[in-house]
Amino acid sequence: MIWRNASRFLLVCLLGSVMAGCTIGKDYQRPPVDIPPAWRVDYEAVADLANTAWWEQFRDPVLDELIKTALNENKDLLIAVARIEEFAGRLQSAQSGFYPQIGYDVFGSRSRRSLDRTTFLPAGGERTDNTYQIGVSAAWELDIWGRLRRATEAARADLLAAEESRQAVILSLVSAVAAGYLDLLRLNQQLVVARETLSSREEFLLLFERKSKGGQISELEFAQVRAAYERVAVSIPGLERQIVLRENSLSVLLGRNPGVIDRDRTLDTLIMPEIPQGLPSELLERRPDIRHQEQLLIAANARIGVVKSQYFPSLSLTGLFGYASGQLSDLLQGSANLWRLAAGALGPVFTGGRIEGEVRQAEAQQQELLYGYLSTVQTAFREVEDSLVNIRKLREQLEVERRFLGTLKDQVKFAYNRYDAKFSTYLEIVEADRELFTAEISHVQTQHDLFAAIVSNYKAMGGGWVTEAARQVVPSGQKAKD
Repeated sequence: MIWRNASRFLLVCLLGSVMAGCTIGKDYQRPPVDIPPAWRVDYEAVADLANTAWWEQFRDPVLDELIKTALNENKDLLIAVARIEEFAGRLQSAQSGFYPQIGYDVFGSRSRRSLDRTTFLPAGGERTDNTYQIGVSAAWELDIWGRLRRATEAARADLLAAEESRQAVILSLVSAVAAGYLDLLRLNQQLVVARETLSSREEFLLLFERKSKGGQISELEFAQVRAAYERVAVSIPGLERQIVLRENSLSVLLGRNPGVIDRDRTLDTLIMPEIPQGLPSELLERRPDIRHQEQLLIAANARIGVVKSQYFPSLSLTGLFGYASGQLSDLLQGSANLWRLAAGALGPVFTGGRIEGEVRQAEAQQQELLYGYLSTVQTAFREVEDSLVNIRKLREQLEVERRFLGTLKDQVKFAYNRYDAKFSTYLEIVEADRELFTAEISHVQTQHDLFAAIVSNYKAMGGGWVTEAARQVVPSGQKAKD
């Protein structure tokens, strides 16, 4: 009879919670975004390469291996992976609230009374007491107001945000390795130009030194030759220093200690990647940083409901069943059993504005993340537009520089001819040679900038290539085995 009444009581409470069940707070809806209909720079032919490992288009095995190493050894990426496990644990913890929390209790004690303090002894005059107890307890919070649902929604969004954060790290990491490698090739090529120019000027320096000693040229002409030589020589240590610094920074991206980065290619030998296609509206689904910000916004929206649920009573069911006895041999006898079934409600009456303050705090945090989301979207649009403009204009600049280099080489040749014919001083050669050296260095820089702009475009576009890159990550268990 007792168990029948208890079962009815539990059933009524459960049905009441289902019928009255509601979720406090507004369901999340993506905020409206002012999306441009198309990019300002429109290419006649673009490639649908947003979902492929775009860095392989360079046809450089060294770069492919560097990116693969970074994806498996970079410490920031390993931190992001560990953070995902952390938020997965938080979600599991939040979901546990939907289920009854069941525990057990095993207790045994033996005590002895003091005759000096005890005036009454039980029958038989025993001074010692034995207590043995074993039982099972259960507690279950009825999620009538949706507090647990909102908390789980927030935890799930945090987990997804952590995953998107990992994707964003992959996006930035691959782009940074590619950009760093391209910059290393630029510095190498500029160093080659500087050393070749220095070698050429060294021959003239030795020649003019002999002429100066023989009185064939003035001291001014020899000083001009020496100045032209030193002008190039002074640039070499700076380039060598930058190369070492770039190797060190690239090594850290690879998860290594600073060291040499092997390479055997030049910018001239790399294949120019295609430009990926995509509409502005697709950026909301392709960019990990945008998706990360949106998941944080979803979590903040859900936490408003969690905080508001404090205005309403928390309903819970508790139960206990077990045995208690003074003798261990009688512990499991029917006369020793005990049970308790209870329902309780706990709610606020006066909090001095605490709940109201927490609601204001949660709503303000949601607004902060809303504006952060909109700002991230606008930044993404700008980055794509900037990269597209850079690609177009750098290609035009590169073509003009090629023509300009040809003209300067002719100018140097004519300056030497005029000098040999005694029509001019060596100053014309110095000036023409200086312009050519500066233009060659600038041309290498523009080549690099164009490659870097295409890398930036892939980074700005986002896309499924991030997932493709993630597939190259070796599972941590497999790493330990290896």
